[in-house]
Amino acid sequence: MSNSHNKKAICILSGGMDSTLASYMAKNDGYDIIAVHFNYGQRTEKKELESFRSICSDLQIKEKYEIDIPFFTQIGASALTDNTIDVPTDGVKPGVPITYVPFRNGIFLSITAAIAEKEEASAMYIGVVQEDSSGYPDCTDSFISDMKKAINQGTKESTNIDIITPLVHLSKAQIVTKALELNVPLEHTWSCYKEEDKACGVCDSCRLRLNGFKLANATDPIAYKDN
Repeated sequence: MSNSHNKKAICILSGGMDSTLASYMAKNDGYDIIAVHFNYGQRTEKKELESFRSICSDLQIKEKYEIDIPFFTQIGASALTDNTIDVPTDGVKPGVPITYVPFRNGIFLSITAAIAEKEEASAMYIGVVQEDSSGYPDCTDSFISDMKKAINQGTKESTNIDIITPLVHLSKAQIVTKALELNVPLEHTWSCYKEEDKACGVCDSCRLRLNGFKLANATDPIAYKDN
C-alpha cells in the first residue's frame, strides 16, 4: 500500500502506447500510481488485458483495478464492440470513424473518478491525443476540461481531482520519441483494433502507430502480419 502522505494518481491504462506513456509520465511526476483497466467487450480485450498486466509489472504497480463493463457490446454502434461491423482497413479518413465507441472516455473517466474519490487521489491521467487521433470527439481538451468540472461538482467537497492529459497535443511521432526517451517497454504495448496475435498493420490504430514510428525514425518492436 502507498503511504498516505504520498500523492496518488489513478492512471487509465489500456495497454496501448499512449496510455502507457502517460502512466510513465505520471510516475516521473512523482505520483504513486493506481492503474485502472477496462474490459468492455472490445475485439482485442484479452490481448489488451495481457499488455496492461505486463506494464503494471514493468512499473511495479501494486494496486490495480480491472473493471468489466460489458454493456458496451449491448450498445454496439462501434466496430470495436460489435462483431457484425468490420474494422476499416483502407486508411485513416476525416470525420468520426466507425471504431469510435460512443462516449467511451466519458464513461471511463466517470468510473475512474469514483475510484479516485475512494482512494483519495488528487489526479487522474488519461492518454488522450487530440491532434493525431482518429477524430474521436471524446479526446479533446475542451471535453476533458468539461468532464473535470462535472466530476469535481459531483463529488465530495473534500475531493479535488485534476485530469492530466500529457499527450493531448502531441503527434504520434512525438509520442514514440518521448516513449523511447523514458525507456517505455513499447514491446509490451498493443494498438491493433483487430488482431490479438500479430498486429494487422492496416487498421487506423496500426497505421497511426506505424506512421509514428516511421516519422520518429524508430522501429516498432511488436510483430505485424505480412499484409
